Amino acid sequence: MKTARNGKSRQRAGACGGFTLIELLVVIAIIAILAGMLLPALTRAKTKGQGILCLSNFRQLTLAWHMYNGDNRDTTPWSWTDVGSQRMWVTGDLDFAPANRSNWDVEKDIKTSLLWPYCGNSTGIWKCPADLSAVTVNGVLRPRVRSMSMNNWFGYAWPTGGNELFRVLYKVSDMTDPGPAGIFVMLDEREDGINDACFCVDMAGYPGQPNRASIIDYPASYHNSAGGFSFADGHAEIKRWRDSRTMPKLKKGQPLPLNVPSANNADVIWMQARATVRK
Repeated sequence: MKTARNGKSRQRAGACGGFTLIELLVVIAIIAILAGMLLPALTRAKTKGQGILCLSNFRQLTLAWHMYNGDNRDTTPWSWTDVGSQRMWVTGDLDFAPANRSNWDVEKDIKTSLLWPYCGNSTGIWKCPADLSAVTVNGVLRPRVRSMSMNNWFGYAWPTGGNELFRVLYKVSDMTDPGPAGIFVMLDEREDGINDACFCVDMAGYPGQPNRASIIDYPASYHNSAGGFSFADGHAEIKRWRDSRTMPKLKKGQPLPLNVPSANNADVIWMQARATVRK
């Protein structure tokens, strides 16, 4: 009896000493399912946080724009010009060449820009936190310094296709119907399409011929298929894109073809309605 009891006790102790292979597999499967449920939520939360910071950057940089206007009798800086850069809001073309300091050195263009004296010594407000583009310089990965571009209609008109019917904006007072709340100043541009700091909105076909719409430059879609904008009254918003042609697949290290037809693209029409006003 004593031996039997001891054997039985040893059997029970062994039975309670660990998990079977099936039990371990079930636990692993449950953890995998939970991770699969949680990771998308965490990703969305991260993207939402980046969107909030992006909006803050837009508001600060647009405030700098307003302060510049106030110090210059309501005259706004130009998005681009081919007659000298003194009036451009910021100079420098971006690409992925290590020798191009405009890509990675804030001293080159950002700190010499017209808006820099009003930026509170903050270089971070010039770039969306979701833009991870970088350039390898002497073996070191250096983040690019800018994702923001300015609406071309501030100081510059796209030269073809009926654009002469629309007003080039030189002063805040030029913005009528819609007013400042309806005209965008800056937006985030895609890392594979950004070059100069001028974002061109072709007004061809607006408002009655949407079949003539085209995309000159591509807006970013870093925030769950949406991109950031700031407006002349100082507010900022995230715009969700509706047409897949506005969001071509990103191919790292390959430049995006620009200036392409995009007939009846609701996203282009949305930007046209907020780019300028008719003369």
